[in-house]
This record gives sequence, structure tokens and C-alpha cells, in this order.
Amino acid sequence: MRIAVISDIHANLTALKAVAEDIRITGADEVICLGDITTLGPRPRACLKIVKELNCRCIKGNHDDFMPDAGLIHTYTDVPIIVDMVTWARQRLSPEDIEFIRSFENQIRVEPDPETRWLFFHGCPGSHMTDILSSTPPEDLDTLLGDETCELMCCGHTHIQMLRQHKGTLVVNPGSVGMPFKEFVGGKRPEPMHHAEYAVLEKNRGNISVNLKRISYSMADFKESIARSDEKIRAFFARF
Repeated sequence: MRIAVISDIHANLTALKAVAEDIRITGADEVICLGDITTLGPRPRACLKIVKELNCRCIKGNHDDFMPDAGLIHTYTDVPIIVDMVTWARQRLSPEDIEFIRSFENQIRVEPDPETRWLFFHGCPGSHMTDILSSTPPEDLDTLLGDETCELMCCGHTHIQMLRQHKGTLVVNPGSVGMPFKEFVGGKRPEPMHHAEYAVLEKNRGNISVNLKRISYSMADFKESIARSDEKIRAFFARF
């Protein structure tokens, strides 16, 4: 079994196209999206379209939950520019887009073979707004991951690629397709990196491999998509 895992696309169509092409070239039995597809970037609807074309199983990230529920963003942040960007994205989605997002799952379980389970979620198994980092203390990770025994768990949300081992379980973060960060934000201003990130997980005759990938794409094309968008998008990206 070979699974491509994408996460935190954030409406960056240029990055998503580059990742989709790499998946097409290298191959995957399944593509799983860990959420946060349509907000903060210039092309929300087009990114949803690509996700559908990839036939992804999708997990509901916190930003996905903000689409059908306009008030939920305030449980996460009241920073005006983020609230405005979430509203901007929602206003550009069709009712069919919103219903598609409503269909996303909270968790996805995969059995790569009859003896093992892999678990996929956005933040942690109990919350899509919780951060799991390489620096998260093991005793905190005990609480966050819960009692379920899995060979591998995969999360997004932090925009930071990660592979760590916790009591025998591989814990993977594929990073962010559309907005990978140089370091964890933690309330600071983010510093995005100029590539796209995703992961490929493989189980073959009992052997496991985790490939954290960084894919180059045209920053000129991405900047052009920002320039063609409206004032709110341009103002948001001017902060970086």
C-alpha cells in the first residue's frame, strides 16, 4: 500500500498543482487530505476542484469547519486579517462546495495489512485545533494521542514536517502544501518557505517507509495569482 498524504493547502493552487503532478508521476494507491483546503490563499474553489479530481478522502481541518459555521473562527482567533480571509474564502464558495466540505471526516483509519492500523487526523484525534510537534513532551503526547494502538498516526495543522517515534508508533506530519513554515508560529508572525510539502507512506511486505517530500513550484506564477486577486488577498500576503 502506498498513500500520498497532503495537508494545509490553504488555497494555493500553484503549489497544489505541483504536488498533484508529482503524485501522478510517482504513483499512489490512495490520496488522503488532512484538511485546511480553501482559506488564506487566492484560489479556494480551484483547489477544491483539484482535491476532487485526486479522489481524496478528506479530513475536516479547523479552517474547513470555519466554512459552514461563520462564528466558529472566533473560537480559534479574533485576529482581524485572519477572520477577514476566512470570510473572503467562504463568500467565494458555492452551496455545493460547502456541502462537499461538510462531508469531510473527522478521522480516517486505514489497514495496510490485516494486523495493523494507521490513523489520520488534522490536529490530534480529539481536536482539529491542537498542535503536535517534535518538541511535544512524551507525557503530553500520551494524552493527545489517546489509548488507540496504531502502527502509524498522521496529523497536519502545524505546517511543520515531522517524523517522530512515540512508544513504538510512528507520528508523521506531511507539512503544508500551500504554506509551509520555517518554524512553528506559536503566536509569532509566520515565515513561509517557497516550496510545497507532502508525504508518501508505504507498507510493503511488512516494511514501512515514510518519505517527506518538498516540491518546487513557480513563485512567479503564485505571485501573479495573488496580484490578480482582490485587495484583501494582496494585503494579507504583503505581511510576509
